[in-house]
Amino acid sequence: MKKQIPKNTICLWFDKDALDAARFYAATFPDSEVITVHHAPGDYPSGQEGDVLTVDFTVLGIPCMGLNGGPDFKHSEAFSFQVSTDTQEETDRYWNAIVGNGGEESACGWCRDRWGLSWQITPRVLIEALATGGAEAKRAFAAMMEMGKIDIAKIEAARRG
Repeated sequence: MKKQIPKNTICLWFDKDALDAARFYAATFPDSEVITVHHAPGDYPSGQEGDVLTVDFTVLGIPCMGLNGGPDFKHSEAFSFQVSTDTQEETDRYWNAIVGNGGEESACGWCRDRWGLSWQITPRVLIEALATGGAEAKRAFAAMMEMGKIDIAKIEAARRG
């Protein structure tokens, strides 16, 4: 049976390490896997015949393709994966995996992996607090603005006032 090609796939540009990134994401997040590795059938501007050209993989069930396109384009915060978490343990696990594998901390639940891709590790309690509006949302937002990795206990305390 022929493999179904997804209607929409996120294409992520890497220098030469799409396979390393895909393997890391598959090992870090549930419902994630490396599906297929495609080797270049000929030389191309940033590589040679036989090099890994593209990698089909999923991140939390989202179809992605990593393209080893060379150093011309870099990731930015203009694109990020937002990962909703249910517990502090889950928040810590994803945050620490990304930052601890050569990544970098940022503010308000954002971090960047070693390939430059941005991630928002966002507890659902924060999303819910911001959706309530009014004073509760304002307090939760102010608490979040002081954080790198989100601290669920501090968000819940802010919600209560």
